[in-house]
Amino acid sequence: MATYKPVVVQAFPKLGEKITQDTLYWRGYKTPVQIKEFGAVNKIDFSPVSPYNYAVTASSRIHIYGRYSQEPIKTFSRFKDAAYCATYRDDGNLLVAGSEEGSIRLFDLSGRAPLRQFDGPTKAVHVVGFLSDKYRIFSGGDDYSSSLWDIPSGTEIISYNEHTDYVRCGCASKVNADVFITGSYDHTVKLFDARMKSSVMTIEHGQPVESVLLFPSGGLLVSAGGRYVKVWDVLKGGQLLVSLKNHHKTVTCLCLNSSGQRLLSGSLDRHVKVYSTTSYKVVHSFNYATSILSLALSPEDETIVVGMTNGVLNVKHRKPEERKENSQKKRQPAYRTYVKGRTYMPKQEDFCVSKPVKHVLRKYDKLLKSFQSSKALDAVLEPPIRLYTPEVTVAVMQELHRRGTLRSALAGRDEKQINLLLTFVARRVIEPRFTPVLVTVADMITDIYQPVVGQSAIVDRQFLRLQEAIGKEIDYQEELLEVLGMMDTLFATFTKKTATYLEEKKSNGLTETVETNTN
Repeated sequence: MATYKPVVVQAFPKLGEKITQDTLYWRGYKTPVQIKEFGAVNKIDFSPVSPYNYAVTASSRIHIYGRYSQEPIKTFSRFKDAAYCATYRDDGNLLVAGSEEGSIRLFDLSGRAPLRQFDGPTKAVHVVGFLSDKYRIFSGGDDYSSSLWDIPSGTEIISYNEHTDYVRCGCASKVNADVFITGSYDHTVKLFDARMKSSVMTIEHGQPVESVLLFPSGGLLVSAGGRYVKVWDVLKGGQLLVSLKNHHKTVTCLCLNSSGQRLLSGSLDRHVKVYSTTSYKVVHSFNYATSILSLALSPEDETIVVGMTNGVLNVKHRKPEERKENSQKKRQPAYRTYVKGRTYMPKQEDFCVSKPVKHVLRKYDKLLKSFQSSKALDAVLEPPIRLYTPEVTVAVMQELHRRGTLRSALAGRDEKQINLLLTFVARRVIEPRFTPVLVTVADMITDIYQPVVGQSAIVDRQFLRLQEAIGKEIDYQEELLEVLGMMDTLFATFTKKTATYLEEKKSNGLTETVETNTN
């Protein structure tokens, strides 16, 4: 009896993931730590000075977390309603926050009671921040106004009422102490100069603006709203440089890394995209469990913190660099020890004893060896094989067809098994590598179970899905043939086109003109 030969599964090349320096860098974080807050996290801000604590604004509280702590080391909770946009000053000593009741509060990190409370806005204040001179605060809120406040006197310096909808984001220039920017739901971004009585620049984003970011140089501005992230050149009067549309839902937050060479954007589609600030292409992407509202990176990118709509704070710390140990390792046997005798060629008088190699057959091979066609087909329709290695399922179907037992293996199945078969065929029949085999399988299933059509709604639905999939594929093929015909016509035109030139020949003092065709 001949030895059984296992089913040959055709190998198809797989497109491997491209590993870049950015991929290695942004994957260098530990498993995230999950911290549950009291409400949706609307703002995360890192202290600019060591030890780089970060403030988390959620619900009616502001929690200060240490770099590696999972419990808040300080809490500011003297808000009657929701708190918004807690932001550090550049020296890390003061913290300012807006609130739902319309007041702005200034806190000293060494105490708990607010140092100053600025009253004036009639509605919720969603955005606050310090100007780079450290003595003035800008704000924006639901009363459509953008205001400037003096810290020592606790009074309002100037108020701008140019926006026509809620002001929900803003930032200050690090280069000019009089310049700050606000973004609004009226689709505009406005640049204000404290020395002027009105805005000095208005940029039309085209969507409700959720976040704005100014590069450290002060020359480039990034705005996020809708599905778009747009980069503007401020020095050229707000010229649009690039518009990025890599998210599927609204972009809610922006962030720069410590070097300013990577831009991060978080979105309600649960993704954080990392862009290169030179090519503005996505170089990496993070996936989270829920929609993202806020995002922050610590100095030197040691920690990335993401706040989500369900109140969960996701904290990732960078893995420490592996240090090379100087301890001497136990000396391993030399390479020649392992290969000793491998190249020995037996002589004529030697007696060779061969050790039989035992081949372990897979479950479907064992069933095929014992001619159990139906059970072999059932074995390769199990979820691990059907979903992750469909080429194995198709290879067994092809082997059964070669043996002439495919029809008998497909016959005699109940509603659940027919549904499983049709689901697999309808999903994979459009793949070119499986089409020849699965078209044959689909024909046999149709012939065998045609008499029972109409008796089961589930089976009927799967037949309709199969018909729809094949119909779409035929339409695609027809369109491709049309395009191919157009291309053939164009190529034929190019090859038939002749070039003519005049060649002059002088003979006996006369000029002779000759026309020559070249293919």
